[in-house]
Amino acid sequence: MTITRSPWLAGARPRTLPASAVPVLVGTAVARAGGQVVWWRAVAALVVSVALQVGTNYANDYSDGVRGTDERRVGPIRLVASGLKSPKAVKRAALLSFGVAGAGGLALAAAAGWWLLAVGAACIAAGWLYTGGPRPYGYSGLGELFVFVFFGLVATAGTAYVQLGRLPALAVVAAVPVGLFAVALLVVNNLRDIPTDELAGKRTLAVRVGAEATRKLYAACVVGAFGLAAGAAAIRPWAPLALLALPLAAAPVRRVLAGARGPQLLPVLGATGRAQLAFGVLLAVGVWI
Repeated sequence: MTITRSPWLAGARPRTLPASAVPVLVGTAVARAGGQVVWWRAVAALVVSVALQVGTNYANDYSDGVRGTDERRVGPIRLVASGLKSPKAVKRAALLSFGVAGAGGLALAAAAGWWLLAVGAACIAAGWLYTGGPRPYGYSGLGELFVFVFFGLVATAGTAYVQLGRLPALAVVAAVPVGLFAVALLVVNNLRDIPTDELAGKRTLAVRVGAEATRKLYAACVVGAFGLAAGAAAIRPWAPLALLALPLAAAPVRRVLAGARGPQLLPVLGATGRAQLAFGVLLAVGVWI
């Protein structure tokens, strides 16, 4: 386990941040296809999305740390479990991150519709309750569903909506593969943690269905994302540009299907993040053209 020069940076889990940037890139490309890009709203959406991701990561660190779930963790450094930062400090960092997301969301709601405040509140609640609260849904096997909804459908379609003032069909079509790649990132993370999560009583989807089914789910999410990007050619002919990211995705898929486990999955997580970012950028370019 490697500690970076900045524990706070490590706790923010940079490898997961493509999951927050990609939907904004793709959603902005959808807005461009619809005839209107409002750059300050695109930047505000990016701030909201990244802040939500960082806040969720810190909240996860805090909640798992105080529950003792991370005591046998084999993944990246956790601030509370490792003793690098106090639970109070990490909780404060999570709330501060959610506050930044809330401020950005408030600006977008003022410009695009106050009903968006309800969506923002749901996003923050989902980030906190993933492992926080009396009945965290991440402990009940629902993490993948919420990631698909919030870091796929909501983030992508929401970015398009705040710029266009409407929700075109393309926003939903593009949001699904984005959501699948975000799910793949969580799936490989939970695959790595099956043994320690079982000991801690954390019943993630990976724990519930087992390692073999989880490996297939990971591959299905990645392959499905590329397949849907190819199918989007029916609406945007250049959308299949995303297929150029296939070589980046092939290696981690092969390693997962070959049986990589525990620490062997750490580079797979990074590779998945890089493939997700490349896929998102290329899909955004294809939708934009």
